[in-house]
Amino acid sequence: MLQATAVLALLLVATGPLRAQTRAETLRYVTGASVNTLDPNIPGATRESFAVSLSTYDRLVSFGRKQLNGKWVFDLDKITGELAESYDVSPDGLKITFHLRKDAKFQDGSPVTAEDVKWSLDRAVTAPILGKNQLLTGSLTSADQFKVIDPLTFEVTLPKPDKLALPNLAVVYPIIINSKVAKQHATADDPWATAWLKEHTAGSGAYVVESFKPGEQVILKRNEGWNRGTADKAAFFKRIIVQSVPEPATRANLVERGDADLVIDLQASDVQSLEAKAKLKVISTPQYNAVTFVSMNNQIPPFDNVNVRRAIAFALPYDDMFKAALFGRGAPLFGATWNDGKPPNGGYPVPQPVKIDLDKAREYLKAAGLPEGFATTFSFNVGQASTAEPMAALVKESLGKIGIKVDIQKLPDAQMSTQINEKKLPFFIEGIVAWLPSTDYFYRNFYIGNQRWNYSSINHPELTAVAQEARFEPDKVKYEEAGLKLNAIHFSEMPQIPLWQPNQDAVMAPSVEGYTYQFHRQVDYRDLSRK
Repeated sequence: MLQATAVLALLLVATGPLRAQTRAETLRYVTGASVNTLDPNIPGATRESFAVSLSTYDRLVSFGRKQLNGKWVFDLDKITGELAESYDVSPDGLKITFHLRKDAKFQDGSPVTAEDVKWSLDRAVTAPILGKNQLLTGSLTSADQFKVIDPLTFEVTLPKPDKLALPNLAVVYPIIINSKVAKQHATADDPWATAWLKEHTAGSGAYVVESFKPGEQVILKRNEGWNRGTADKAAFFKRIIVQSVPEPATRANLVERGDADLVIDLQASDVQSLEAKAKLKVISTPQYNAVTFVSMNNQIPPFDNVNVRRAIAFALPYDDMFKAALFGRGAPLFGATWNDGKPPNGGYPVPQPVKIDLDKAREYLKAAGLPEGFATTFSFNVGQASTAEPMAALVKESLGKIGIKVDIQKLPDAQMSTQINEKKLPFFIEGIVAWLPSTDYFYRNFYIGNQRWNYSSINHPELTAVAQEARFEPDKVKYEEAGLKLNAIHFSEMPQIPLWQPNQDAVMAPSVEGYTYQFHRQVDYRDLSRK
C-alpha cells in the first residue's frame, strides 16, 4: 500500500527537472485507477485514459456547458466547434458540412486538413476499436459517409436525420489524428497504427505527452500553439501530472495536505470528512447521465412475474440504503409523487413513485402466487463493495420481512461481467451511464435486445418500437410524448428499480477553478485554472 509520504516522493521525483517552474503552474491530479493507453479507442481503455485523450487530441466539435442546480455540467444540446470553425446542417438533415480552422496545427507543426479528418473518422467506424459501436448510435457506420470537399472542408452524409450524429463527434472516440504520422507506423496487419497509437500520440490537442508510464503516471506539458480554449488561448496549466494512487485514504491525505490539487474518486465518508473541515473546495454534482439500480432478470423465474418485481420495488428500504451507501450524496430516484399515476415528464431517468411499503409488497407477492416468498441470490461487484455491501445487507434484511430469503454474492469483476453477459444473474446491483443522455438513447441501449447492457433482459415489443421510432423524431412535442410513454411502460413493467444518481465529488485546492462535470465522468484539464 502506498502511503502519502511515498506518493509525495514520487510526485517530487516526477517534477524534479521542472523545479524552476512554479507550483501554481502545475496541476497534480491523483486517481485510484490509471491511464493504460494514450488512444481512447483501445478495448479496455480506462476513463482516466479518456481524460488524457481529451487534452492531447482535438475533435471536430465539443460540448458546451450549462448550469444544473448551480453546478457546471456538459451540455448535450450545445455543440461548439473545436477543430471545426463552424458547421452547417442541410435543411433535410442529411448532410453536415464542417469548415476547419485555418490556423489549426498538429503538435509537430503540420496543418490539420480534411484528409486527416477523413482518415481518422474512417478509422473510427471501420477498425476493430471502441469508437465503432459508439458512433453507430449516431448513424455513423461507413467510411462512404465521409467526404473531403477541399483541404479545409469536410462533409458527413447520413442515411436519415439523426439527432445524435453531431453529439457523437464530440465524445471521446472520434479523435482527429495526424494521418501522415500514423501511416508511418501502420503495418499490413495493423493498417490503423493501433499498436503504435496506444503508447504514442499524433494529435493537435492542448497538451503534449511528456512521459507515460502505463498504469502509474502521465506527465503532460502545455501545447503553446493550441488556441481552441473557451478564452481562445492556450490552456492555463503548463503541466499536468496524473498519478495513480490506489488507496483512497492516501488520495484524501494528499489533497488535504496540498500535495495534490484535485481528486474525484474518494469514498463518500472521506469526502464528508474533508467537507466538514472546510479547508478544501468540494463540488458535488449528481451524475445526471448515470443511474444506479437494482436489476432483476425478467426471463428468470420468479422475476419473470411482474408482480414479483413490483413486490421488491415496495420492499426496499430506500432511505436507509441511500444513507448507508452514499451518505446521502446524490440525487434520489425514489419517493416521487406522480399525479394521476402518470410520469411527470419524458426525460430519463425520472424519479419513481415508490417507497418502502411492506404491506403492499406482500399483496404483490400474493398476486404473484408466492405468498410465502422464495429464495434468491443477490449479487454485486466486489470492486464496488464500499457502497454495495451495506446496501446488500439492508436489502437482505428488508426482503426477509416479506419471506424472500436472500443469499448475498460478492463477485469479482470479471466473474460478474461474464455472468451478466451470459444472463445468469437473477438479482443484482449495477449502474449505467450514457455519454449522450437522451431518453431514446437510454432506452435503446439499456432496455432492448439480447445484449449485455439490457441488464433486465426485458423483451417488450411496444417499448422497443417506441424507443426506436423516437430516435429519429425531430418534433420536440412528439419526442416528449414518446418519452412519457416509455417512462409509463417502465414503471408498469418494473424491469429494474432506479435507486439514485450518485454524486461525483470533486475535491480540490481552494485555488483551483473551472471544474465542470463531463459526460465521461472525468476531469477535462483544459477547463481548469488557478486563481
